[in-house]
Amino acid sequence: MDKPLLEIRNLQIEGHYEDAWHPLIKGIDLTLQRGEVLGLIGESGAGKSTLGLAAMGFARDGCRITGGSVCFDGIQLLQAKPEALRKLRGLRIAYVAQSAAASFNPAHRLIDQHVETAVINGGISRAQAEREAVELYRVLRLPNPETIGQRYPHQMSGGQLQRVMTAMAMACHPDLIIFDEPTTALDVTTQIEVLAAIRDAIKTFGSAALYISHDLAVVAQMADRIMVLRHGKLVEEAETRTMLSAPQQDYTKSLWAVRSFRTEPKACPQQQVPLLEVRQVCASYGHQPVLHDVSMSLYRGQTLAVIGESGSGKSSTARLITGLLPATAGQVLYDGEALPADFRRRSKEQLRRIQMIYQIPDTALNPRQRIADIIGRPLTFYLGLKGKAMRARVAELLEMIELDPATFMERQPRELSGGQKQRICIARALAADPQLIICDEVTSALDQLVAEGVLKLLNRIQQQLGVAYLFITHDVATVRAIADEVVVMQRGRVVDQGSRSAIFTPPYQDYTGLLFSSEPEMDPDWLDHLLAERATLTS
Repeated sequence: MDKPLLEIRNLQIEGHYEDAWHPLIKGIDLTLQRGEVLGLIGESGAGKSTLGLAAMGFARDGCRITGGSVCFDGIQLLQAKPEALRKLRGLRIAYVAQSAAASFNPAHRLIDQHVETAVINGGISRAQAEREAVELYRVLRLPNPETIGQRYPHQMSGGQLQRVMTAMAMACHPDLIIFDEPTTALDVTTQIEVLAAIRDAIKTFGSAALYISHDLAVVAQMADRIMVLRHGKLVEEAETRTMLSAPQQDYTKSLWAVRSFRTEPKACPQQQVPLLEVRQVCASYGHQPVLHDVSMSLYRGQTLAVIGESGSGKSSTARLITGLLPATAGQVLYDGEALPADFRRRSKEQLRRIQMIYQIPDTALNPRQRIADIIGRPLTFYLGLKGKAMRARVAELLEMIELDPATFMERQPRELSGGQKQRICIARALAADPQLIICDEVTSALDQLVAEGVLKLLNRIQQQLGVAYLFITHDVATVRAIADEVVVMQRGRVVDQGSRSAIFTPPYQDYTGLLFSSEPEMDPDWLDHLLAERATLTS
C-alpha cells in the first residue's frame, strides 16, 4: 500500500483549566490514505475536534501537544516551522469549522475572505479565484451564486455560512480536508445536496478527509472507516459497514441506540386563549419579503415545533415574535393582548415573559464573563436580585440544569463543553422566570447523546415550571421527540400544521414528505438510493 498521507502516532494533548493541565487526547494512533474518508464520532468532549486540529499541527488556545508525532505527506508537522505550516494550511490542508458564524470576519465580504488563500498561497489570479468560487457556490446550492459573495457574514443564514465555508475549504483543491461537523447547521433537504457535493468533490480532487460528526447516519454516508472516541481514547475502529452492522464495544452500541426519547403529546386546549398567537403576519428585510401570511398558536405548557429548511422563515418568525423584526402586516398577541412590533416599545414585563435560547452558544455567551455573571445579569435586570440573593439564585439555576454550582459558577465559557454551554444558555433564559422560551436550533450543534440529555432537561423543566416552548429546528427526529403541535414552513409560508400524530401520519403534504424522506438513515447506501430515486423522478 502507498505511504499514508496522514500518520499520527501516540498523540497526547493536554488542556488547561482549573489552574492545572489535564489530558485531552491520550495516546491515539491514526492513519489516513490518499482519497480515503475517515469518520470520527463520539460524544461532546471525546476529543474529536482536538484531534482534527492536531492533524494540521495545531493546538487551540489553552491546549498543548505534549507527545507523539503528526506526519503529513512525509512532513513532521510538530517540528515544522511556522512559515512552513502557514503554506500548508489552507492550500494543502483545509479545515471546515463547526461554528461558521464565529469563524468569519464580520468586517469583510465573503468573496474577499474566500479568495484570500487561493490568491496569496495558491498563485492564481483574483478573477480566476472568483470564477471558481461562483462555481463552488452553485454546486453547494447557495442562492444567487454570482452575487452572494458580495454579502457580509451577518447577511447570511447559519446554513448558508456553513456552505460558504465548505466552498472556501475546497477552493485550493487540498490534499486533506478536515470537516468538523460541516452539516450541523443545515436543514435535512440542504444537507443532502451538501453531502453529495462534498463526496463528489473529494472524489474529483482525490482529497483525503477527516469527517468529524455526532450524526452517525451522516458519517455512514461519507466515511470508508469509522473511529469511535471517548474521553480522549480510541474505543473502536472498523470499516463503516462492519461498524454499523456489528459494533463490538458497549459504548459504541449505546451511540447506536440514542434518540429513543419521546414525550407524551399534550392535547391542544382550544377553549383557552393562546399564550402566543401569530395572526396573518407578513415581514420583510428591506424590500425583500421573508414572511407571507404566517399564522400559528401556542398554549401554556405546550411545545410547538416549527420545522423547515434553511431560509423557510423559522428564525425570522422568532425575530418577529421577540420584536427584532417588525411586521408589515398582521400582529402578534401574547395572552390575548397585541404586542408592540418593536421590542424597544415593549415593557420590561413583556420582555421578561418571552426569552430565547440561541443556536450557537459560542456566539451567544460573552467569552469574558464568568458563568455567575452571565446568569446573574437577567436576575438583576428583570427581578432586581443582587449580591448574595443573586448568587443563591444562580446556584439554584445551575442545579436545575444539572451542573454543580461550586464547579461552574466561576468558570468562563471557554472552559465548558458544547453541551455545558447550551445548558448555561438555558439557565440564562430561565433566570428571567419566563412563560415562553423560544428555542432556536438548540440541539443542532450537539452530539446525539448530549442532545438527548438537553431535550430531557427541557422536558423536565417544562413539567416542573409549566413553561411553553416554541421549538425551531430542522431536525425531524427532534420534532418526533418533543412536539405537541407542529408547523411546517417553506419560503416564508406555513404549508402544513397540526398535532404531532397528524403530521407524522401518512399521507403527507408534498413538502412535509420531502423533509421526512431527507432524514438520514443508518445505511451506507441510503444517500445513493435517495439521489437515484430523486433523479428518476425529475428525469
